[in-house]
Parts: sequence; C-alpha cells; structure tokens
Amino acid sequence: MTQSLDVSRKLSGDALMNFIATISATGGLLFGYDTGIISSALLQLREQFHLDTFGSEIVTSAIILGALLGCLGAGGISDRFGRRRTVMIAAALFVVGTVLAAAAQSVAVLIGSRLILGLAIGAASQIVPIYIAEISPPNRRGRLVVGFQLAVVSGVTISFLTGYFLRDSSWRIMFGIGMLPALILFIGMAFLPNSPRWLALKGRTDEALAVLCRVRSSEEAARRELQDIVDNHDEQASWSELAKPWVRPALIASTGIALLCQFTGINAIMYYAPAIFSDAGFGQDSALLTSVAVGLSMVCATIFGGWAVDTWGRRTLILRLLPGAVISLIVLGAMFALHMTSGTGAWITVLAIIGYTVCNTGSLSVAVWLVGAEVYPLSCRGKGMSLVAGSHWGADLIISLTTLSLVQGLGAHMTFWLFALVNAFAVFFVLRYVPETKGQSLEQLERSLRDGTFAPVHKS
Repeated sequence: MTQSLDVSRKLSGDALMNFIATISATGGLLFGYDTGIISSALLQLREQFHLDTFGSEIVTSAIILGALLGCLGAGGISDRFGRRRTVMIAAALFVVGTVLAAAAQSVAVLIGSRLILGLAIGAASQIVPIYIAEISPPNRRGRLVVGFQLAVVSGVTISFLTGYFLRDSSWRIMFGIGMLPALILFIGMAFLPNSPRWLALKGRTDEALAVLCRVRSSEEAARRELQDIVDNHDEQASWSELAKPWVRPALIASTGIALLCQFTGINAIMYYAPAIFSDAGFGQDSALLTSVAVGLSMVCATIFGGWAVDTWGRRTLILRLLPGAVISLIVLGAMFALHMTSGTGAWITVLAIIGYTVCNTGSLSVAVWLVGAEVYPLSCRGKGMSLVAGSHWGADLIISLTTLSLVQGLGAHMTFWLFALVNAFAVFFVLRYVPETKGQSLEQLERSLRDGTFAPVHKS
C-alpha cells in the first residue's frame, strides 16, 4: 500500500490529477455504500430487532442526521486545517463507525454507529468535491468532480449487490465490508498535496505554486493561475458573508439544487425500494434484484453525466434529462394505482423506475456536488459548501423519515405522483436560477457574482 501510494510523489500533470481524483473519490464510495447497504440489511434488521415502521425509519435516518451535523461542522474545520486533513478525519470516523455497526448488539448501538458513519459521510460530501474542484483545471473540473458522484452511486450499487449475494448471511458482514475503502481513503490522503487555493488563502503562495506546477501542463500556466487566484484578494470570510447580496445568487442556485436533489425522491427509491416492492407483492429476491437494477442504472447515468457536464454543460444536462424523470414517475404511479405490478406490469414498473433513476441521477445528482463546489467565492467556499451539503442532508433526513409513512398514508401511487410534481418544479428552478458553469475558472465565476451577471434571471 505505502509503496504504491508513494508513486504519487513522482506523478505530475494529468496522471497526478487522475490519482488525486481516484483516492479522493473513495470517500464517495463509502458515502454510497454506507447509505445504500441499509436497504438490504433492513430486511434482516426488522426481523431480528422487531422493528416497526417508525423503528425502521429511525435506524435508516440516524446516518442522515449524522451527515447533517458532519457537513455543517466540516466547513470551519476545512477552512482552518485544510481540505486534505478534513478528509482524513472523515476517513477515521468511517473506520470507527464501521467497526461499531458490524459489532452492534442492540438497536441503540446500531443507531449510534450509524450516527458516527453519518458524521463521516457529511464531512466527505462537503469537502471532497471542494478539494477536487480547487485542484482541477477548468477543462477537466466537471468530469473529475463528477467522479465523486460516480463513486457514490458505485458504492450504492456495490451495497445492493452485496445485499443480494449476502441475503442469506449476516447483516454484520454487509456493514463490515466498508472497512477496506475507509482504510484506503485514510492512508491515501496522507500522500496527496493540499489544495493550492487553500494554501494561497493562507498566504502560503510558494507552496500553492509548487502544487500547481505538479498538476498543470507547465510552470507558466501554474504561475498564471496562481496570479489569478491572488488577484481576487480573497480573505477568509465569516458565515455572514453568505448572506450578502452579491453572494446570494450562488447560495440560491447551489442550495436549491441540493434540496431538490432529495425532494425529487431519488434516495427514497434507494433506501426503501426493497421494502416498497416487497409490500407490493414482489418476492424478497425479486425486490432485491430490482434494487440492483436501480444501482446499475445510477452508475450508467453518472458515467454519461460525467461526459455530458463538460460537453453539454451542467445546466443543459439537467434541462434535457429531468422531464424524463417526470414522465417516468407518472407511469410508475399509474402502475401502482392500477395494481399492475405483476406479470407484464412488473416489467413496466421496473422500466419506469430505471427511467426515473437514469433521468434524475444523470442530471440533478450529477450536478449537485459539482455546482456547489464551483459557484462560491474562495473566501467562503468551505462554509458555502457546508450549507449545500447541509441542505442536501436536511432534505434527505425528511425524506428518509417520511417515505414509508407517505406510502402507507397516501399509497405508493400518490407518493410517486408527488415526487413527479417536485421534479417538474425542479425544471423551472434550474431554468431560472442556475447558470452554466461549464468551461469557466472558479475566479471567473466569482467575478460574475460580483458584477451581477451570475444567474440567468439576472441576465434577462
């Protein structure tokens, strides 16, 4: 492990950037695995611990509450101690939480361990996209940051596959598998450079230049970029900076996407698909296989999105795909309303779920961490991204606590139609408030905030 990672000190340019993105994205793999594995483990946990609907929601939601707390606390830590050290703290929390979850003998310990895992996930979701965005060149920033989201959905898919193949084994093994990537993340980050923008913000310009020289094509390009960073005269800002009128368009765009990413229902499908389909008449094996199909669809959609964000653009990608999510949810709700979830109807139901997953994951889920990491000025980027992650996890907490109750109270069909309505609203929101950030440097985006040309509604 040490010998292979020491190679990072000899890499430069694109090779080093790829290595940085790969190691950093392991945080996304843990993020996806630890949030997704509960959907399979819950089938065993409900039986072993005699969990009712409310108890299932509490066990599921503990990790989300932890993530909400973790992302809000990570902003100040990353601004003070650096992006790289904050990721290492998150990795250590992943290790502790995984050990406790796999060894849990009671519901209370299980909830506590998932709370710790949540702290790690929240910190990783806040800081890994910033770290990658701040060290990436503009022409590759989109696909490299989306690599974090690809790792997230890959982690989700691995959790679904693990749940299926270990369905007759202990849920403890399901949780314990997360130990390996947590150790890789912790050890790997020790060999990676600091963010050059964080170094410049701290006045350590010589170190910032040294890092930029390693990850850019030439020393001249590195010096130009450093000069552009320094010319913005950023100083570490307080939380109150986010409330200032010139920063507000970035706050609206980024937190709006973060909220809508959850309220459009993608994690409701991820967390509760096996339970919903099992209750609808699918056998347990069929319900778990449906989840695997959802996970694979997420991976394919994210790979496509990673290409599209730098080819079509972030905003264009969302506007082209999201209407497909609306149509898919309408069809899905209709299949449940007409009780056509068996025979041919089962295939239509699964196709509708996959259609929704591809269109939603390939647009909003691809853009959420990327746009959040791009739009804020350097002086308050860490704190701004904390609000993005906090909005995301706050909405996720609401979704995870209410989805099963919504299905029981309104019926699955009305729940899916409600999500369709939110997806339609998301199209309007992006059209009005989210700018195209493709191809622009972080400093150019900051200047558009200062001169009032950031949001589409302002330009019109």
